[in-house]
Amino acid sequence: MRILIVEDDGPLRALLHRGLSEDGHVVDALADGSEAETYARATPYDVMVLDLNLPGEDGLSILGRMRKGGVTVPTLILTARDAVEDVIAGLDAGADDYLRKPFAFGELEARLRSVVRRPPAYEENVLRLGDIEFNRGSRTATRAGRVLPLTAKESAFLEILLQNAGHIVTRRTLEDRLWDRDSDRISNVLDVYARRLRRKLSEDGEPGVLQTVRGVGYRLETTS
Repeated sequence: MRILIVEDDGPLRALLHRGLSEDGHVVDALADGSEAETYARATPYDVMVLDLNLPGEDGLSILGRMRKGGVTVPTLILTARDAVEDVIAGLDAGADDYLRKPFAFGELEARLRSVVRRPPAYEENVLRLGDIEFNRGSRTATRAGRVLPLTAKESAFLEILLQNAGHIVTRRTLEDRLWDRDSDRISNVLDVYARRLRRKLSEDGEPGVLQTVRGVGYRLETTS
């Protein structure tokens, strides 16, 4: 998933960024809510984690304005406010879920998965193409029952390709989904990951499924 975090508490923001990144997600983190709408409009985030007690404009006001402006990114409110009235206000403002601080990191991840709206084909949380399977919860992939030893970035690459199986995914889309805004992107790094993923998908002699569309992007073709 690509996740936007809006949290003014520096240590907590760093903890969320590190934990979610280590689990294979692409994370952008903001300390000030004033930029949240700009980021959400410019980038196809899968979910946003939003604190309410932000400097300047309150998180509820930010979310309400985003919803009125047509920004529909699924949103989890993460806050120390624990009154029933606060929960109701958050949900009424357009939040999809509400988690009180302090919290367990595992519960946060489970709630993020639950608020991401998935197409019906992925109801079981498993993406499939021929003999390839990717479990979005455990972040594990197999081919013909063989576990693929993928890195977090390779797992995210495969997930995007499986979500768009049979269609070309442009280089720009992949770069935007795989790296955060602060990353120093090297021009050929995407090709390096593609070569690694292609090798791991076929290292037992299986037919090749990852195609390079020169100058455009990559496509995962249906296996026979």
